[in-house]
Amino acid sequence: MAIGWLSVLKMVPWGDVISNAPKVADGAKRLWSAVAKKPPEVELPAASAQPALSPEAQSIARLQAQMAAAEAEVSDLHNQMLESSELIKALADQNTQLIKRVEVNRIRVLWLAMIMVVLTIVAAINLAITLER
Repeated sequence: MAIGWLSVLKMVPWGDVISNAPKVADGAKRLWSAVAKKPPEVELPAASAQPALSPEAQSIARLQAQMAAAEAEVSDLHNQMLESSELIKALADQNTQLIKRVEVNRIRVLWLAMIMVVLTIVAAINLAITLER
C-alpha cells in the first residue's frame, strides 16, 4: 500500500506545487475580500396576508410572495458563498503552510542523504584500511 502512495507522490510536480502555493493563497485572499465586501441582499417586508378582492391584486400579492422568497434564497446563497470563500481561504492558508513544511523536510532529507553518503565513504575507507593491515 505504501508503494502506491510513494509512486503517486513521485509523480507530483513538487516544484510547480511549491511555486504556485503563494498564488493560490493570494487568490483565496482576493476571493475572500471580494465576497466579504458585498453586503447580503436586504429583504423587503412581505405583503399582508389579507385576501385580495380582484384578480390583479391576487397576482400582485403572488408576485410579491415570490419576490420575497427569491430574496430570501439570494440571501441564503450569499451567506453560503461567504462561508465557502472563508473555507477556501483557510484551505489555501493551510496549503501554504503545508508546502513550506514539505520544502523544509525536503531540504533536511537532502542534507541527511549527503551526510549518509559522506559517512558511507568514510566507513568504506576505514574498512579498506582495516582489511589491509
